Amino acid sequence: MENVIITNQEKFEQIKAAMKKSGANSLHVLADFDRTLTKMFVNGKKVWSLMGVLRETDILPQEYNINTQELFNYYQPMEADPLSAKEEKKKLMDEWWTKAFSLMIEFGFNKSHLQKIINAKMIAFREQAGDFFNILKHKNIPLVVMSASGVGEAIKLTFEQNNFLFDNIFIISNSFEWSEQGVAIKPKLPIIHSLNKDETLVADFPEIFTKVKNRKNVILLGDNAEDVAMVEGFEYDNLIKIGFLNENVEENLELYKQNFDVIITHDGSMEFINELLLEIAN
Repeated sequence: MENVIITNQEKFEQIKAAMKKSGANSLHVLADFDRTLTKMFVNGKKVWSLMGVLRETDILPQEYNINTQELFNYYQPMEADPLSAKEEKKKLMDEWWTKAFSLMIEFGFNKSHLQKIINAKMIAFREQAGDFFNILKHKNIPLVVMSASGVGEAIKLTFEQNNFLFDNIFIISNSFEWSEQGVAIKPKLPIIHSLNKDETLVADFPEIFTKVKNRKNVILLGDNAEDVAMVEGFEYDNLIKIGFLNENVEENLELYKQNFDVIITHDGSMEFINELLLEIAN
């Protein structure tokens, strides 16, 4: 299939066979959001994230955009550097998100801004994502979305806008404490970022954990190597890790091969995942 690389075909087939034997009732999907369920390129323009929409529009004052772009320019290259030590990167991400949330609060971020992010129409689910969500719904397979988004409440709105917020979808992300007027007061703890998802365990969210604790087969979806840590703390039987390598394929392919069982390159569709789900569930 175009844009799909299977790291070890024999291993992949063995894990898939084990999942097929157990069926849909033993399966759940654990996924990142930005650039995983959503496209990296929309109408030819790179869209980093929901947070990036806030940064690149006039939803907040221009001074906010300048300040937050400076933070992005400073921290994002270090986040993306595959050669940096994880603990050092984790410290830097803590700094970045703390400063980012402080800026949002300083410039009066409120609930109306969440809807404006959605209305900007800069975020789009991947091709065949509708089929993906519907397969999970009809096969009663839980989808746990674990995101480091700085505007996590907008994830739910994105699903609602596209009529995909089904009962089997559960979201773990950053959120704010709000005033009675709907103005952000402070971020809820713990703050989730790309480097500490291994500390944000699904088991820490009992209302979600009860839905998946007996579903020991996991398909994990992410767009960077650190996303594989989302499954840490969960005692799984079988795991298939699928990574979206959206750009700079040649430079990053070996790193992704070390971390993922399947790699979907060049901002590819959900077709391979949909076929895999149907094969397992049927």
